[in-house]
Amino acid sequence: MTTATAVAAAPAARPVSVRRVYRFELVKLVSQWRIRLLLLACWLGPALFVAAVGRQSTLPTDTLFGRWMHATGWAGPLVTLGFAGSWALPLLTSVVAGDVFAAEDRLGTWRHLLVAARSPRRIFAAKALAGLTVLLLLVAGLAVSGAVGGLLAVGNHPLVGLDGRLLAPGDAALRVLLAWLCALAPTLALAGIGLLGSVALGRNPMGLLLPALVALVMQLAQMMPLPVGVRLALPGYAFLSWNGLFTGPAQLGPLLIGVAVALAWAAATTLLARLLFLRRDFTNPAHDGSGRRAVALGVLPLAALLAVTVGVLAPAAGGAGSGIGQDKVQRSVATAFAHLYRLQTAELNRPDVTEEQLRATAACDKGSSSVEPEGPGNDWRCVVTWHLPGVDATGTAVYQLDVAPDGRFVADGDGPKEVNGYFLVRTPTGDAPNPLWQFDGNVGLLPDPSKG
Repeated sequence: MTTATAVAAAPAARPVSVRRVYRFELVKLVSQWRIRLLLLACWLGPALFVAAVGRQSTLPTDTLFGRWMHATGWAGPLVTLGFAGSWALPLLTSVVAGDVFAAEDRLGTWRHLLVAARSPRRIFAAKALAGLTVLLLLVAGLAVSGAVGGLLAVGNHPLVGLDGRLLAPGDAALRVLLAWLCALAPTLALAGIGLLGSVALGRNPMGLLLPALVALVMQLAQMMPLPVGVRLALPGYAFLSWNGLFTGPAQLGPLLIGVAVALAWAAATTLLARLLFLRRDFTNPAHDGSGRRAVALGVLPLAALLAVTVGVLAPAAGGAGSGIGQDKVQRSVATAFAHLYRLQTAELNRPDVTEEQLRATAACDKGSSSVEPEGPGNDWRCVVTWHLPGVDATGTAVYQLDVAPDGRFVADGDGPKEVNGYFLVRTPTGDAPNPLWQFDGNVGLLPDPSKG
């Protein structure tokens, strides 16, 4: 009787606070050699890459803003962001979020952790927060390293935007920061997918690879001529839509939609991972994943989320079209040409003109008159015309365009040589190719409200 009374009077063990479990999980993550190597690579790698490119004569012109890496240090972090969104960030989320729960299955330490923390809910919160902290450190390292490397190697000079307009160093720095902040949203979506795979698949290596595989599928999908509504509904679209920050006016519609969709996926995947984790039977030491039912429980809600998102965005995005039309391409090419013409005029020490005086226009077609001038392709051809004050003759220049499905295009000068041919001009940072020879641009995929 006395023993029973003493046992009944003994206070119940309280769960350890989330802060203490989080600190333990964070230390456990950072103590892993592969995490330390990743942190070192992210904080040093981009700076070394940008500095090395700054000493070379060739530039990664196939990468957005790569052609300006000799002109300004602010091109470096944007080139880094383009590479990170395609390859680095998916792999980083796989290593961190995709393994944060599966590691306990491989080591067989769940019962020890549960005895120490005494709360599955707090364990999940602590592990998710620890993984998020490490990912933020990795992303911050990529951004800061690329910016510091570019500024040290090239300098704090103006950046040419995707509409040909010169962005002052302060303006460029702000836009670069916003671009990296927007890229956090799809990174969180991939991290949520990694948490879900780590919980649902356990020791199965597919859980570790899931974020990278999903990112690869999304990247391949973005290269296809999908309807705009489907393109915007993919959680990785914000890895591309940050381009709109570097146009004038900024194309914020696709960017904000991409960020919102990515955050919705991040929330949904994290909640599903938490639900599966709390339903898990930790008394079974042979547990290896949560079974087919759990996998289906994770896949079906995400498929429903994708379907609902497509259904909501498709009407607002103009139906089943690509969003790339003749009028949009003509406006983008003419605007970029006018701004770059002024840049070329300043570099050649000619009298300054304004965009209003130039009155630049573009007439674009796709292949031939028998082909409808819309959609992506490398067969776009544009003839740009402009006027100079006091000159009766109209200037003309021909460009060949390669328009990607996401709206980005590369314009390649096709004459006359003295206007958009290849020759070197003197710039504050040294000799550089004629800015009208080749340039990047961006076509907004959403309908223009001002055009009715």
